[in-house]
Amino acid sequence: MNSPKPELPEINKEDRTPLVDVLLEMLAWQQKQIDELAQEILKLKGETTKPKIKPSTMDKEGAPGSDDSSSKRKKGPRRSKKGNLKIDETQIIQPNEIPEGSRFKGYQDRVIQDITFQTHNIRYRLAEYITPEGLTILGQLPEDIQGGSFGKSLIAFILYQYHHQHVTQPLLLEQIRDLGVDISSGKLSYILTEDLDDFHAEKDELLKTGLSVSKYIHTDDTGARHKGQNGYCTHIGNDFFAWFSSTESKSRINFLNCLSQGKTTLYTLNTGAIEYMAQNKLSVVILATLENISVCINTAPDWCEWLDQQGIVKPRHRKIVTEGALMGGLLDQGISSDFSIISDDAGQFNVFDHALCWIHAERVINRLIPLNDSHTKAVDDARDQFWSIYHDLKAYKLNPVTEQASSIRQRFQILCSTKTCYETLNQALGRMGKNQHELLRVLDKPYLPLHNNLSERDIRDYVKKRKISGSTRSDAGRKARDTFASLKKTCRKHGMSFWGYLKSRLLKLEGIPPLSEVIRAAAASG
Repeated sequence: MNSPKPELPEINKEDRTPLVDVLLEMLAWQQKQIDELAQEILKLKGETTKPKIKPSTMDKEGAPGSDDSSSKRKKGPRRSKKGNLKIDETQIIQPNEIPEGSRFKGYQDRVIQDITFQTHNIRYRLAEYITPEGLTILGQLPEDIQGGSFGKSLIAFILYQYHHQHVTQPLLLEQIRDLGVDISSGKLSYILTEDLDDFHAEKDELLKTGLSVSKYIHTDDTGARHKGQNGYCTHIGNDFFAWFSSTESKSRINFLNCLSQGKTTLYTLNTGAIEYMAQNKLSVVILATLENISVCINTAPDWCEWLDQQGIVKPRHRKIVTEGALMGGLLDQGISSDFSIISDDAGQFNVFDHALCWIHAERVINRLIPLNDSHTKAVDDARDQFWSIYHDLKAYKLNPVTEQASSIRQRFQILCSTKTCYETLNQALGRMGKNQHELLRVLDKPYLPLHNNLSERDIRDYVKKRKISGSTRSDAGRKARDTFASLKKTCRKHGMSFWGYLKSRLLKLEGIPPLSEVIRAAAASG
């Protein structure tokens, strides 16, 4: 029989030290964990409890997202449903009986949309001749199908189904066999992972072009297992492009290497590199030595050898010097030290001019577990102030005014220095105050977004692919997944059909220029 839950004794205000407050909050957190485990045990036993679902407030006045000026959704202009359809066949249908003397008035069109899935196999009969000299000459296959047994339209369909529709490889094999294609699983795997150099090259251009035309980027990462080992996929992008790279690490060195993709010189010691090392508190002795050295090294093995030659052997020192040299290489290649990187406050992204996401910053408050009504009120008040500042920042972006910027900074400082009855909340606000520079970067750069939702949305499709198809098993497969995720997302950002893009590249059709040119044109017009 379960014993009754013990009650905490009443604690006088004189005994409510910060330590006591923290211990009480810890007890409340433990009780919440116990309650959740109890619910989980009930589920395992087959017992269920009625969930507590709050009533919807979406249609109430003043609710988030509601529009008080209009109770009904405004309808846009009606579009022609079939006006832009390509007509492949026209059939004229006469009435069954036409009485004598009837007058023809024209036609009423009825457009029926349909699709045909069928194989289209071509036998090429290559004529063979023997010349008077005894040499054999043979007719040549069309250039676009040389070196394979499958047409480019079929290859485009396979790539589209796998990388865009997320059809798994076994189901895709079954699907195209059902359509009448005679193909082995090995050949299907080859089509999905090999002979994709043109696509890989275009993907590499996305990052170089995107960085060259942008003032800021969003970034985030997610898990990406490879060959049975845990790994990570890093996303870099903005409104112009999306770029993905899967690696074994999620360190700052890895992130800087991602930004360096395609660069000829990776490791450079220059003024920017030395400043970075100083900011990260590199040993004064090592820093003084490096200030008088100029280095440009292209490969990681050569760089490690150079570090050994300089006697830089401690892991922390090697890490800071390597990060600084990678920063120096990026600065040397033209990326400005004022270039902004927006992230969710993961430490590996804190380089260049770092800006933080307000949505992630608010989670520090959301994670708190109030112990009593006073704590709950303190949390609600802090959250209200937080979002009030956020909405004022949104207004500031539209009309930057110096006086308003000063007011917002002052209000943010007051919020972060507030002392409430809830000690854990006080500590959370204090930690937020340490990020004031990153959270208020928009006051100096009104073009910066206030959140990192773009990166969250872009990487979601990659996560979906990972959940359906699992981990990658070959280096070529991992590279192909990164490449087509980058190309597909970039096409979507510019309103282009990914199916049309694949056909354009594989069938050598005109109409879709290189994506790097599309990015430059969008940046110039924006």
